[in-house]
Parts: sequence; structure tokens; C-alpha cells
Amino acid sequence: SKMAPIENVSDGWSRWQIALAVGAPVCLGLAGLWLMRRRSQRASEVKNKAVEDVENSAKPKPEVAEKEPLEKAQSHKNKGNKYFKGGKYDQAIDCYTKAIEVCPDINKQEISTFYQNRAAAYEQLKSFSSVVEDCTKAIELNNRYIKALFRRAKANEHIGNLSTCLEDCTAVCILESFQNQTSLVMADRVLKQLGRVKAKEAYNSREPVLPAKHFIRIYFSAFANDPIISMLNKDKNKAHNTSTEDIVIEGPSDDSEPEKDRDETPEKLQGNTPFDEVKRCLGKEEYSNIIRLCTEEYQASQNPEALLVKATFHLLQGQGHTAIADFDKLLEMDNLDKRIKSNALIKRGSLKLQQTKEAEAIEDFKKAVEVDPENSDIYHHRGQLNLLLDKMDDAVKDFEHACELSPGFAVAEAQRIYTKYRNAMRTMMAPTSIQEVMAQFEKLLERFPECSEIYTLYGQTLSEQQNFEKADDLFVRALKVDPENANCFVHRGLLLLQWKQDIEGAAKLIEQALKVDDKCEFAYETLGTLEVQRGHLDRAIELFNKAIRLSKTEIEMAHLFSLLEAAVAQHSVAEKLNVKLPEGMV
Repeated sequence: SKMAPIENVSDGWSRWQIALAVGAPVCLGLAGLWLMRRRSQRASEVKNKAVEDVENSAKPKPEVAEKEPLEKAQSHKNKGNKYFKGGKYDQAIDCYTKAIEVCPDINKQEISTFYQNRAAAYEQLKSFSSVVEDCTKAIELNNRYIKALFRRAKANEHIGNLSTCLEDCTAVCILESFQNQTSLVMADRVLKQLGRVKAKEAYNSREPVLPAKHFIRIYFSAFANDPIISMLNKDKNKAHNTSTEDIVIEGPSDDSEPEKDRDETPEKLQGNTPFDEVKRCLGKEEYSNIIRLCTEEYQASQNPEALLVKATFHLLQGQGHTAIADFDKLLEMDNLDKRIKSNALIKRGSLKLQQTKEAEAIEDFKKAVEVDPENSDIYHHRGQLNLLLDKMDDAVKDFEHACELSPGFAVAEAQRIYTKYRNAMRTMMAPTSIQEVMAQFEKLLERFPECSEIYTLYGQTLSEQQNFEKADDLFVRALKVDPENANCFVHRGLLLLQWKQDIEGAAKLIEQALKVDDKCEFAYETLGTLEVQRGHLDRAIELFNKAIRLSKTEIEMAHLFSLLEAAVAQHSVAEKLNVKLPEGMV
């Protein structure tokens, strides 16, 4: 096979690697608040100005006529501070209120401090709405008042106003030049929480989107024994007497034709069943009517193959819950062919892992082994699961068993070697072990020069070893083998960024990925991340929104919403604080 699987471990660099490539903090694990990389002089100046303003509030220089009321206000404040330290918060509030009332309007910094102090007392009483109100008044008088911004952020988190909380937290991070771990951790926490909330609202109402044809080809190529492909090959062999090793899913006859799903129903041949049409559509990569035709076939004949295809395409277009319901129904059928049953268990188990139901996922793979122990796909995909769960030894065993059962299945061979590399890195094995893994990749390329998965996984390992030039050559060769592989353009872009810090060149390569596949979520997410780094927040927001529409799981969507909300908050804060966004890398 010349195609590669789309499992998470081979779908591209992990998100923390993307973050590192663009200079974002690992602690945030997000697109990277843009000033994190800069540590800009301007941010430091802003911080110093804010601190200086607060310090100056203790050294007022009012007009002589105003001196007495200001002294009274300071006296009330000092008394309030004593009550506060003694835990008498109601009395402290009374004192701060008196300070606010008697302080001359001209002394804005002092009044701002009194409001902030009163907010601190309200915070101790857990009166969070009053905290927000007083901090807002303090910030109106001093919009760079870090204590008030952070206190309001904490209060809004308690109340559940996460977007407002994030905006204040972002402002604090900027004003502190991203030096304070407490505010960074809070920003990360709120972003994740906000992402989950937004995803929960949006996921169930999202419009299902079929991925590009190339993506679907890659998905099926990750199975050596998928009953859907076997069924198509069987029919093709009958008609054309071809090898059973040929995968029947074909590209469009006219390579210049844009890749678009067809909404019109294909004209049926006389006497064809809905499932005959399903097979014809699969062979011609005409996917838009597959689910409808499978539904018609299943209702008429209870055909398990139709239900398997239907469930698989629900999975492919991100309808995980519907797909699982179909797999459940399929697995309840009597006298089910063992290969169909094990395939359904593999796919359901992989879906459950995406939904973070690890125990249920492991159980599905266990059942699959009991049903069809000679099916190499079980061990291949369970190897992916174990790799994602950081169970390296189990992953290596699974991939080795998959290769024993299906010798010559290049995708599994590549994953086996890649997992050995990951295990060698994890256990800090001798450099000779790493060199042995690299040699195995070289031998595998000699055996399977048409398998793009080998090039990309080998390229990733070389990139981690700082061998950037050879890694780039491998990505170029992968694209010659598989020119429609959008993910490979993204890999090259990230490599260029890590290798030469060329953010413009990286962005161009990722733009090329979107020309190849305008449904590549990985490209939208990564390019959005780069645009945040370049200070193009409007463009970043647009890209993250596109990625969200293409996301396949609620967890994926939550991560993308976190990126989106980070960009929105930065955009808003930059305008409010009148901070100029950077252009390019600094």
C-alpha cells in the first residue's frame, strides 16, 4: 500500500511540538500568547508603568486645598487594612467605603486602590459579584491595574463568566510580560475549561462534514483486512480478474477535476439494490449518498455489511455517537461474520478512546482478539491505542504481532519501527539503539518505496534528532509518492520553522496543504497558530473557526475552541491596552 493511516500518532507532530516550533510556552499548550516569545521591551514598560502608578498612589502630591480630605481617605484606608488583616472584613469594607466617599475625585489612583482593597474584602466574604463591580471601578480609573484585573478574573471564574475571566487573565499575562507562573497557569486552566464548555454547546449541533477523498483513502489503507475493502476487491476480481491486493477505491478519472462531494443521486442501473449502488459509489469515490443508501439497504434486508459501511462513514464525518449506536446494533446481530465483528470492535474501540473511555476501548480490543485472533488489524490498531496511552512495551508487541500476521503490510511495519524509536527515546537507550532504528527505516524504504507513511514517520524521527536536512528530503520524497497528502505539507512547514525559524516559508507550505485539501483540519489549526505568532489575529480567528467546523470529536473541538478563545482574548486586550501586535518573528 502507498497510503498511510490517520491515527493520531501518525497524523503529524503532537500539539506540544507545534507549540515549541512556534515558540509558545509548553505550560499553556496552546497557540502561544503572542508576547510569550517576545518578552518585549514594550510589555516590560507597560508592567513597570502599572507598578509605578500603584506605588505613586502612596505618595500623593495634591493641591494644598485637597490635602486634608485625602489624608482622611488614607486614614480610613489604613484602618481598613488593619481590619482586613484581623479578618474583620465587614468593618474593613466600611472603612474602604468611607475612604472612597471622602477622597477627592482628582486622586484617581488612590480611589482605584480603595476600590481594589474593598474588592479584596468582598472576595474573602465570597461576594464575587461585588468583587467584579469594585474591580471594574478600579480598572476604569487605571486600566493597567494588575491586582484588580487578576482579582476580577478570579471572581469571574467563580461566577462562571469564563470569556470575561480569560480576557482579564490575558491582560495580566501581557502586563507581567508572561513572567508570573500563577497567571499563566490560570490562563491555561480557563482556556481549557472554556474550550470544553464551547465544544459541548457546539458539538451536537455541528453539521457533519465528509473529509476529502484522500483522507478516506488513507483511512481504509490503515486496515489490511477491512471487510469493506475486501468486499470491493472481491467484486472487482469477479469483473476484471485482478489481484486481491489491489485496493478498489480509485481516484477521479480526470485529475484536474476539483475534489467535491456530489449531492446528486447517481443514476441507478435497472434491478440494482441500494447496496449495489453503495459498492459502485465506494469504487468511484462518490461518497455523498453512501449513508442514505446504506440506510435503505439495511431497512430492506438487515444487511450487516450495509450497517458496517454506514457506521464507518458516520465515524468519518465526525458523528461519533451515531457511529457507536450503529456498531452496537451490528454487534448484537446473530451469526455475524467474525471479520465484520472484529472490524466493528476495532472501530468502536478507537472511537471510545477518542471519547476518553479508555477501559471500554481496551475491552473492545480484547473482545476482537477473542472473536478473530488471526486478524492483524486488531493488533495494529491496539498498538496505536497503547502508543497513545504511553504503554510502549505493549505497543511494540502488538505491532510485531500485526507484522507477523500480515507480512508485507508496510503501514504496520512503519508503525512498529516508529514505536521502537519512541521506546528507545523514552528509556534513554544508547545512541546505537537509535541508529539501529534508523537503519531499519532505511531497509523498509528499500522494500516499500511507494509507502508515504514510512517517509513521514522516518522524517519525524530525524527531525527530533536535529537532522533537519535529511528529514526535509524525506518529506519531499513522501510528497512525490503521495502528492495529495496535505499533512505532509504541514510537516514540512513545521520542520522549516524548527530548522530555520522561517515562519513565512512555513506558512506558505501550510497554505499549499490547504490548496491540496481544503478540509485539512490539521493545516487550519497549525496555520492559525502561526498567524497568532505573526500577530495576524483576525486571520487566526478565521482559521480556527474553519478547523472547528471540520473537527471530528468533542475533545478535538474543545482544544480548537481553546485556541480560538485565546486569539479572541488577545485581540480584545491588545486593542484595550493599545499594545501594538508584532509583525513576524522577533
